[in-house]
Amino acid sequence: MAQRSDQERTIRTLLERLERISADSTWAHRASGLRGALLDAQSALEQGAPLEQAHLAALLEHGFKLLAQAARERGFGKAR
Repeated sequence: MAQRSDQERTIRTLLERLERISADSTWAHRASGLRGALLDAQSALEQGAPLEQAHLAALLEHGFKLLAQAARERGFGKAR
């Protein structure tokens, strides 16, 4: 049960951050598709449906990598 709420919280946080990627970003279109997949996963969790953990882990990993790439595009994360 605690794992499920942690997953829901992580999905929610990732969704909020993916939504903030600028529409001008080359990563915006990919973020949009990933948000759809994450919303489906969030809905399944909320309904108590079984969710393939490997699939969810892959979605989360992809989301965080996408955020990092979008941040680098904006100039964040570069050595100063």
